Amino acid sequence: MASGLSWIDFAEEDRQKMLKVVHLFKEQGTVDELGVGVIRDAFADYFFPGTNTIQTRARYMLFVPWIYLNLEKKKTPAGEVARKLRNDEIRLIFALLKSGDDDGIIGKLSKEQLVRFPSNIYWNGLSAWGIKLFPGTQEEYHKSFSHYFRLREQRDSEDQDPNDSDGALYNWHRGLPSAPNGFLDHAELQLTKEEAVYLQERILQKQGNSLLAILVREPEYIQADFLWDHPIISSLPLYLTKEIFHARNFSDSIYGAALMYNLMLSELRNLDESIEAYRSEIEKWAEGLSSRWAELIHWYEGLSDFWSCASLKHARITRPTHNFIQHWLQLIFRETSPHDIRSSEAARRMIHDREVDMKRKRARLENPSARAQWNGASGAYRLSYRWGNSNKMLKDILAGLTRRDG
Repeated sequence: MASGLSWIDFAEEDRQKMLKVVHLFKEQGTVDELGVGVIRDAFADYFFPGTNTIQTRARYMLFVPWIYLNLEKKKTPAGEVARKLRNDEIRLIFALLKSGDDDGIIGKLSKEQLVRFPSNIYWNGLSAWGIKLFPGTQEEYHKSFSHYFRLREQRDSEDQDPNDSDGALYNWHRGLPSAPNGFLDHAELQLTKEEAVYLQERILQKQGNSLLAILVREPEYIQADFLWDHPIISSLPLYLTKEIFHARNFSDSIYGAALMYNLMLSELRNLDESIEAYRSEIEKWAEGLSSRWAELIHWYEGLSDFWSCASLKHARITRPTHNFIQHWLQLIFRETSPHDIRSSEAARRMIHDREVDMKRKRARLENPSARAQWNGASGAYRLSYRWGNSNKMLKDILAGLTRRDG
């Protein structure tokens, strides 16, 4: 659902203030002020396995193993792996900056001061897509280097078949495309056709039942604000449409709680423009629910299906989180109208108690010092389940599939 904001008879200065507030709370993020992130992430992992919210471009799925394979080839001592890895990843930043395409370059602003590098950001995704075979953590992998080289030497001394694909002797998938010569000096983020085909095959083989796998087989990239707005939805298998049904309805329903939390903070700080903006957005949220009321009521009446859906099967949902969500849904679908939620004392008490239960003395609704650090929008976004980040990766792969190498 598209959100909007309208106003009448405001001075231009007031209008501009409100626009700034609206821009703040329309930004996507990962802030989880009310503790629903476990459900958000469970759906995201189900739809788009191997992705996370800070991945940027698909070719990093190749840059990282290329760097590591180069360190393996040089038989880098275990104690030097982390340092040399960092140096190579910094070199990659500058190599990519030379390309002229800086969209999605990790470290383009921080450069040498970068705190979290691509190797860490993509580590779990490389396993999920079957590119990384080493089963442990990044630190464990670094420590394993010396032992790994001894295993390889022992294998070579025993004259085993060089084509033997014993997984214990390889940390990376053997079908990985070769790294371009000098990629740490001159690199770009666009995938070659060979690379795109490889990533597509990895997704299809390792995550073949996911929404990601279905979308990566599409002939072209299609822009959509949310995954449920994509035209492919009507032709998806039933098991996926059911999960998307639950994900969308949860996103639409819980969004009001996030808006209420920020409205309450705005009121405590007497920020008139923020108060007006959040009130208007809550009304738009309520109108959106009303436009889908029959479907949402049907979903709410079968809420046990939501809690037992495939996406949430392995999610570690605590009892307080379950209760908060259950009570919020009961409030908006049974006890009051979403249009009246702004003035609902029950809603305000519920949100207040939830934050205090989670944060104790650090709760902004209780602690003036913590509230003073609030930037005007915190967690005030509609759950999209990593749709934006996954789209960037898909766009890269689909573009590569249509490219003529060379």
